[in-house]
Amino acid sequence: MSDFTCTLGALQLHPIKSCAGLEMREALLVETGLDLDRAWMVVDALGQMLTQRELPRMALIQPTLRTSELVLRAPGMLALHLRLDAVEGPTTAKVWNDEVRAYGMGDLANQWFSDFLGAPGLRLVRFDPEQRRLSNRRWTGEIEAENAFSDGFPLLVASTASLAELNRRLAEEGVAPVTMQRFRPNLVLDGLQAAHDEDFIDELTIATEAGPVRLRLVKPCVRCSIPDVDPGTAEAGQAVGRVLATYRSDARMGGGITFGMNAVVLDGFGHTLRQGAEVAARLSS
Repeated sequence: MSDFTCTLGALQLHPIKSCAGLEMREALLVETGLDLDRAWMVVDALGQMLTQRELPRMALIQPTLRTSELVLRAPGMLALHLRLDAVEGPTTAKVWNDEVRAYGMGDLANQWFSDFLGAPGLRLVRFDPEQRRLSNRRWTGEIEAENAFSDGFPLLVASTASLAELNRRLAEEGVAPVTMQRFRPNLVLDGLQAAHDEDFIDELTIATEAGPVRLRLVKPCVRCSIPDVDPGTAEAGQAVGRVLATYRSDARMGGGITFGMNAVVLDGFGHTLRQGAEVAARLSS
């Protein structure tokens, strides 16, 4: 395999961790990844993060970004409007093992999430932009990669070729195809020659009007149960995880089941990524 070019087939933004995502035509790249990606998170009364693992109905909460607000809709609920420039009092939140500073989003938002998700005492919090939460240096080396409420890295990269291979294998099992929504990447590459070629990429250089954006792919993304949650119905199954387990055990991750690659930013903060941009891929040596 030699270095190659491909295209940025899709950009996906997930404003609230573990809620539905947005397909974007363009997105600003900031220190923590795509601007506003995983900027908000649902927590319990103790500030512990909650995801579709515990509350699969989170998949049905659909965000819309407007100029000055984030609008949330969910079945049977009135729309919730959150101003992008407003928060309430400071608090803390725990995302995995990291306790970080955050801001509450107010009683109305808290009640909205508690009512829809059927769990009392839930709160919606926003990441404190002054907080520096860094990726694990075991994987990033000398790079200090900042995150908001993402699991551990600023960006997640996947490919349409990898999804096509999964759907081919699902069809052999008599299972309906799934969409990329289940894997929640930020960047989806089109034009890779083979499924999971992203596993072998060291760096991506993405063309933008302001100059190139350079990303380093640093760690395979180990998958939990969330890809088995249907984003359209919030029903949890087992087929996706079962089929992935037949061919995606990754020795680099102690046999963990992987799909996609976590990435950090080398250059290009403040640049705007656009769907359809040309991407140059440099393979690992």
